[in-house]
Amino acid sequence: MNRHWSARGRRRTAAPLALLLLLVAGVAGCRDEPTEPVRIRIATGSPTAVYHAFGQSLAALLNRELPGVRADVVVTAASAQNVRLVGAGDAELGFTQADVLPPREPAHPAVLAVARVYDDLLHLVTTAGGPVRTLADLRGRRVSVGADGSGTEVTATRLLEVAQLGGARIRQEHLGLDDSVAALREGRIDAFFFSGGLPVRGVAELAQRSALRMVDLGDWTEPLRRAYGQVYVTRDIPRSVYQAEPVSTVANPNYLIVRASLPADLVREVTRLLMERREELAAAHPAAGRMSPRSAIVTTPLPLHPGAARWYRDAKP
Repeated sequence: MNRHWSARGRRRTAAPLALLLLLVAGVAGCRDEPTEPVRIRIATGSPTAVYHAFGQSLAALLNRELPGVRADVVVTAASAQNVRLVGAGDAELGFTQADVLPPREPAHPAVLAVARVYDDLLHLVTTAGGPVRTLADLRGRRVSVGADGSGTEVTATRLLEVAQLGGARIRQEHLGLDDSVAALREGRIDAFFFSGGLPVRGVAELAQRSALRMVDLGDWTEPLRRAYGQVYVTRDIPRSVYQAEPVSTVANPNYLIVRASLPADLVREVTRLLMERREELAAAHPAAGRMSPRSAIVTTPLPLHPGAARWYRDAKP
């Protein structure tokens, strides 16, 4: 087994964690017996959304740098499903929006935080020549509010409630990103919501094929904060992102989460690679490059995993 975590020759011995990985894998008996790798399943989202691109890059990094680890990604409906999977032990890592989490820290959390990674921006996408210009214009129209179990569904549903557009006031569809893009292109819906970091590949690809309108939602940040807490902020979507008129919209932070029972030494190394290899991760998606150790530790209401907290403490962000 390689004695060092870094392929660049970083002088960090892997022996203590290598032993831990053997124990976690349940290895026993002869030293020459082949060992099973420690599996790290990363719950992500749609294949054309940010979580998936970020997760794939992170999995490749972990596989290359951590001996005895086999990381892979799991395609999901995103945030809410990811929290359930990690909490149930069906995934080891996952991405989630902050507004999906309980408003207060649970007494015995099954899920903890590794880092705040970037902000998810709520997109309301429609056709450039269509009738939807404001949120109020959704009344009576066919609108995808996100897949069941997604963070998009949580944020969009809350927004529609504060705007008095909930229930049957719009004709709701529950589609993931790829299905929403196809439905808008084919005229089966009038608009769709999607929450993600800039740029969302599926939206960008749609913009290359037809002119889009991004609906401004910036005025709704404060009503959402009053109704559901201070997690929401206002962020801009510039013209350069989707070649559409610039708008402001509602955003909230998202976190990389981890199963609470994962060993501290392993989580410390995941945290180290996440922070030290930000430029490499950003090559997969620019959102990854917006992380920093200073902002990563702000994961309210979710506590940091002890392994992650140890790395940040030693790094003194």
